[in-house]
Amino acid sequence: MGYGRLGCSESTATGPEPPLPDQLPAQFQPSRSPKSKRKLLIFLTLVSIVLLSGSAISAVLLVRSRARGTVGSEPILTKPTQAISRTCSRTRYPSLCVDSLLQFPGALKAGERDLVHISVNMTLHHVGQALDGASAISNVAMMPRIKAAYDDCLELLDDSVDQLSQSLLSVTPGGGGGGGHVGSPEDVMTWLSAALTNQDTCAEGLADVSEGFVKEQMVKQLKDLAELVSNCLAIFAVANGNNDFAGIPIQNRRRLLESDDGGFPAGRGGFPAWVRRRERRLLQVNLGAIQADIVVSKDGNGTYKTIEQAIKAAPEKSSRRIIIYVKAGRYEENIKVGRKKTNLMFIGDGKGKTVISAGRSVFDNYTTFHTATFAATGAGFIARDITFENWAGPAKHQAVALRVGADHAVVYRCSVIGYQDTLYVHSQRQFFRECDVYGTVDFIFGNAAVVFQNCSLYARKPMLMQKNTITAQNRKDPNQNTGISIHNCRVVPTTDLEASKSSFSTYLGRPWKLYSRTVYMMSYMGDHINPAGWLEWNATFALDTLYYGEYMNYGPGGAVGQRVKWPGYRVITSPVEAGKFTVAQFIYGSSWLPSTGVAFVAGLSV
Repeated sequence: MGYGRLGCSESTATGPEPPLPDQLPAQFQPSRSPKSKRKLLIFLTLVSIVLLSGSAISAVLLVRSRARGTVGSEPILTKPTQAISRTCSRTRYPSLCVDSLLQFPGALKAGERDLVHISVNMTLHHVGQALDGASAISNVAMMPRIKAAYDDCLELLDDSVDQLSQSLLSVTPGGGGGGGHVGSPEDVMTWLSAALTNQDTCAEGLADVSEGFVKEQMVKQLKDLAELVSNCLAIFAVANGNNDFAGIPIQNRRRLLESDDGGFPAGRGGFPAWVRRRERRLLQVNLGAIQADIVVSKDGNGTYKTIEQAIKAAPEKSSRRIIIYVKAGRYEENIKVGRKKTNLMFIGDGKGKTVISAGRSVFDNYTTFHTATFAATGAGFIARDITFENWAGPAKHQAVALRVGADHAVVYRCSVIGYQDTLYVHSQRQFFRECDVYGTVDFIFGNAAVVFQNCSLYARKPMLMQKNTITAQNRKDPNQNTGISIHNCRVVPTTDLEASKSSFSTYLGRPWKLYSRTVYMMSYMGDHINPAGWLEWNATFALDTLYYGEYMNYGPGGAVGQRVKWPGYRVITSPVEAGKFTVAQFIYGSSWLPSTGVAFVAGLSV
């Protein structure tokens, strides 16, 4: 969550880096710029010039080509149409919206509905250009901290190109031609929200590096990208009836297969609908009944000795579930499941038995994003019966044990152990069930749409003068369909904190970004929770734009009589409002969860 951030104290703002005032343009990170691609890129650049027309599908090819020229680099002295003016008036950056659309082919003849896919097309093109320009300086010598931030931005830009491409295919009439997948409106909202989060993450990494050629070039290449993605998100949200500006999640517009009490009908095993039947079985059955595709064992009695080797061997863009069984043992590895490694399922022998551990931290010149012991961005990622640990310790500040940016991700019966910034729920849709999460400062943070269900959240003893904060949610834009929902969980102290809880305050969360959104529902709270419940980030920042809610929590820390009086905080009394943060409505999306096999409750009932 940023670099220069120290742990919580009375005098120092800590946790994920304070929200940047949008002065750094959007930014991203892909570490894929092999020289072998350069000739292909040049060829595709020529193709893109031909293809840049009104066709949205052609635009996908154009952006993939990473053309070096700018669309409409010469100023166009023309007035916007009524359709452009009306459309851009609904965005957060209307002047930029008008200027960018006026420079894009086809916009002047488009109606408001057509401007939806044109805005995605145009944004995709600009992000592709930024990725190409950023990749051009990959051979420049860089100090470790700058290199880490630069690599983050390349990876994140690359991810954004993919998310915007999927969005374009989904919003363009006939865009899924050839039988390709076309996403639902919820999918597109997720992908656009993630693309904006990527920009923000890149900006945070660059913010703390020293001025110089690399930073100057990155800022130049990435100028206005965050604002362009924000505008694109707003245009799509308005066109699809999203009234989420006030903070409450988007209503799922599909008919939900629910029973009267909000749960799923019998026979689904209690799992959300986006987990298919086979994955449900994989998560429910005993390990001996599972046929693994790859076996990892430190003693050599498996397919591979390391998890990294297993991931390399797994196919890319797999449409079927690939099962990697990691036998009991302690694996000292930093693991990355990249975007192309889809539908990987990691199964261990149980919490504390299969342990994946490492010790990167910002103290060692890594970005927070890069400190993760285990990072997963491939869609359909599942982990079961594993411990993820970062052993850097509290003195080294930000040190992530598990980072998830994969869509339709499930983490089941796992432990995630660290101190500051333990679990990075970075982006897209995620579900955690029966997990234990340990930490001190902002130990669950990020901007995913994530539900924790039947989990235990353990506050540990922090360093002197620190305060514990369980969550730091960083929703930056009111149109993002993101937030942290903690449902039917246990919020408790570890033994070491229990013995000294009078010396350290523990809070439910604090607002990392302007539209921070977190709810606790029907959860037990220990007496280590400060009666105020929530902590300011910095004076009055975000107190009237955040959405923090509590619904029917219990235990000595669950009393709401002395809670903060912020405009954005509310004691939720309506089951209808609380229901918007349940699995069924908050992350239901395209019926993905039941297929994973993880037990879950769709509605409020437990």
